[in-house]
Amino acid sequence: MTWPPQERLLETGVPQMEWPALSPDLNPIENLWDQLSRRVEARSSVPQNLNVLRAALQEEWDAMPQQTISRLVNSMRRRCQAVIDAQGT
Repeated sequence: MTWPPQERLLETGVPQMEWPALSPDLNPIENLWDQLSRRVEARSSVPQNLNVLRAALQEEWDAMPQQTISRLVNSMRRRCQAVIDAQGT
């Protein structure tokens, strides 16, 4: 069961939009994970163990420009409209 239950949201008049299943293009964090991965892969040395990988991910996450994050968040209206225009396909 999801929370809050769908019926309760409908009863209280909370507006909802249809969200296509399996739509990572509508989730900005997926794009951010991709950029994070590319940043770690572009390092001069490949992490050789989990601790080094964890440290590299943290460093690259901390160095991620706020502009990159803002751009992804601000793209949501356009992304959602594109899905609506394509009727979810």
